[in-house]
Amino acid sequence: MRNQYQQRNQPSITRLIVGFATLLVLAWLRIFYFQVVTNKQLETRSINNFVRTNKVDVLRGDIVDSNGHILATSRLVMSLYWQGTGNTRLNQHQLEILHELAHLAPICYKRDLSAQIAHAERNEKTYRLAKDISFEQVSRIAERFAQEPNVLIKSHFKRHYPLGTMACHFIGYLVYQDVETHAKMGLECLYHDQLKGDPGIAQYMVNATGKSLTAHTSTPGTAGKTLKTTIDLHLQQLAEQVFSTDLAGCVIIMDPKTGAIRVLISRPGFDPAIFLKPIKKEFWNELQIRKPFLNRACNACYPPASLFKLITISAALEQKIIAPDAHRVCVGYTTYCNRKYHCHHREGHGWISFEESLAQSCDIIFYDIGKRINIDTLADYANRYGLGKPTGIAFPEKSGLVPSSQWKREHKGERWWQGETLSAAIGQTYLLVTPMQIARMLGAISQGYLVKPRLLEDEAIEQEPLAIKNETLAFLKRAMRLVTKVGTAKILGTIPDLIIYGKTGTAQVVGLKEGETCGRVPEHGWFIANFSYKNGPPLTMVMFVEHGGSSRSPTKIAYQFLRGYRQYMQQATD
Repeated sequence: MRNQYQQRNQPSITRLIVGFATLLVLAWLRIFYFQVVTNKQLETRSINNFVRTNKVDVLRGDIVDSNGHILATSRLVMSLYWQGTGNTRLNQHQLEILHELAHLAPICYKRDLSAQIAHAERNEKTYRLAKDISFEQVSRIAERFAQEPNVLIKSHFKRHYPLGTMACHFIGYLVYQDVETHAKMGLECLYHDQLKGDPGIAQYMVNATGKSLTAHTSTPGTAGKTLKTTIDLHLQQLAEQVFSTDLAGCVIIMDPKTGAIRVLISRPGFDPAIFLKPIKKEFWNELQIRKPFLNRACNACYPPASLFKLITISAALEQKIIAPDAHRVCVGYTTYCNRKYHCHHREGHGWISFEESLAQSCDIIFYDIGKRINIDTLADYANRYGLGKPTGIAFPEKSGLVPSSQWKREHKGERWWQGETLSAAIGQTYLLVTPMQIARMLGAISQGYLVKPRLLEDEAIEQEPLAIKNETLAFLKRAMRLVTKVGTAKILGTIPDLIIYGKTGTAQVVGLKEGETCGRVPEHGWFIANFSYKNGPPLTMVMFVEHGGSSRSPTKIAYQFLRGYRQYMQQATD
């Protein structure tokens, strides 16, 4: 009978043992999960219950010109806070403190200010009373309330642009969103990681109500790096003065030997400081009308107009399509396939040499070249001068367009007509360039090699051989010298002590602006030059006025700039 009892209870005992063993395994697995798998996570969560971690801002690096003058920096901003001390309500002494503070600093009064301060007081929190107060105000507050636990001064760094709109597209700007800084354009964006440095880490212990008990910095920060740019502040200021803010266009001054950008202006401009605080939607929409954030020096394309004649001359001479001593009679037009192609001077220039035709911007010889040259040959020489491809500058840039027979077949679905080559020879048709490409091309005529435009003094100098004969470059220089002596920019020849090789250009605008139904869109105006003071180092200049009507506008601006440059060089060498 005993055996029968044991047999009946054997399954129950077995189930009990198995169940107990299962519980032991589950308990062991749970312990393993907490002790091994989630150990770090739970430790971090536990620490976070009483330890807070904040980033400690570091000083953002300065942006300076080639001589160390400040272009962008950071300034110390001090704000006044009320530090709660745990009282259930503000006592009479605290109310007197607030009343006196209101006379010492511009307290930000709000409808619920009293309630906000009372809430901060009860919960031992901080509440900002005034922001960006002056050093004088800070001194008075510190002197009067040095022993008051409720009065707290906090400081941080804020970006500062002391030159306002000057060189804004070169410098760029920052946007503050919440507590983060975002760089949007210019050097501020390109070199953001170098400028911002590495923030420090501060940890402090809090009690159950969040009150800070102790604090220490666990990781020190590293200040941002100072950027020394290629900009020459004096030349930049001179160019800003002569190039009206009412105009649209750009100015580039470049060292043709090293590619250092000494001046960069894009109009319209903007004040980088406007982004350091919130912007109203209406103001933002108003800003967009004139496209002030477009860098017209690198990121906009325009027809090169008569500037392209420098390319046409190079191709014609080296392909022996025309001799250097060639002459023509300009009667104001020439014909091709029963169509008249007019010179810009409708009355004609009369008997004119090849060199003089560039100086007077006579189109007839260039039309003659266009009748006999292949568009692909022109495209090849344009590519040799760096047109149709990026210059290599660190800023975002467009490549422009140098058309060829293959390009037209692929994009227009038709062959290239020789009549179009006549227009291409004087810089019209589909040709598009950026002002920075023109600066690089012009520098190559001066030095015999293409150089990459540089923004920082410590950037490597990169040069590329120019596949153009020295005799061709010598011809171009002689013709460009005549431009400023007897040609379309002869006003510049009246400036003593300067050696100037120039070229003007008036670019026709084919299309109408959006919304226009009639009327003529004013032409773009170009003036470019290689110049030097006496026997000093050369500089390359590009002056471009969008819808300026003709080349007269940029030429007059160049005249004002070069007069100021001569005066500056005289003072510097005396």
